Amino acid sequence: MTEFVIDIARYGALAFAAVLFVLQLLSREIGHWLGRRTAVSGAGEPEGVGVIVGGMLGLLAFVLALTLSFSSARFQERRDGTLAEANAIGTAWLRAVAIDHPRSAEVARLLEAYVPVRRDFVQAPLDTGRIAAIQARSDALQGEMWGHVSALVRERPDPVAASLMAAVNDVIDQSAAERLAFVTGMPPTLFWLLIGMTFATMAGLGYQLGLRGMRLRLISLVLITMWTVVMTAILDLGSPRLGSVRTSAAPYDWTMQGFAGGNRIPPLPAAR
Repeated sequence: MTEFVIDIARYGALAFAAVLFVLQLLSREIGHWLGRRTAVSGAGEPEGVGVIVGGMLGLLAFVLALTLSFSSARFQERRDGTLAEANAIGTAWLRAVAIDHPRSAEVARLLEAYVPVRRDFVQAPLDTGRIAAIQARSDALQGEMWGHVSALVRERPDPVAASLMAAVNDVIDQSAAERLAFVTGMPPTLFWLLIGMTFATMAGLGYQLGLRGMRLRLISLVLITMWTVVMTAILDLGSPRLGSVRTSAAPYDWTMQGFAGGNRIPPLPAAR
């Protein structure tokens, strides 16, 4: 079922919202039909049902707020991760170009090739093959960088080389943290709890209206539309590679712009 929802979301947020809206409306109509039948038989108690439906709406609002908070936190983690990784790459590059050694120059060149790969990782759609290829390229570049740094440290075990080693190690660590942030989405259990409670609440609301002999179609459509918009936003925020709310790759662009400046060593001012 989770794969089915993902397949729907691939077509965009509107496709997911449309399916969710129709299913909520269907749940409401089924509940209304059952309520009408119960009212005809005289077995229903509208007041008691109203108390239960009110509790269901309150609990649904709580779960909705909980999932929205969770999705927002995951989105913020991905944003913070891109900035931290781009800063780590920029720091490692600055240290590499500051060292006058062929190994450090090669590390700087590899870092320049590494940034577009990480940018592609952040912007990649939900395509397992493409993501795996990007990750394999990242791992290969990390291995090359670490090999050059290891050789440099063996040749000159001084604080300067050690600082470059620490910076490259931070680059590798930040890539792992970013990878985890993009893998960690909304837990399926929490998502299906929200979906199930939504359908149950809409059916309960329709049942209550059916018991009272009320249609209230317009206001019900407004309520269903509101729930649909909020739940679609939750899915969008919680899904790193689906929907329109995507993590910005601007920090990587800024880092590449910094590379374009090169390593210019200004001349000393003339002595007076």
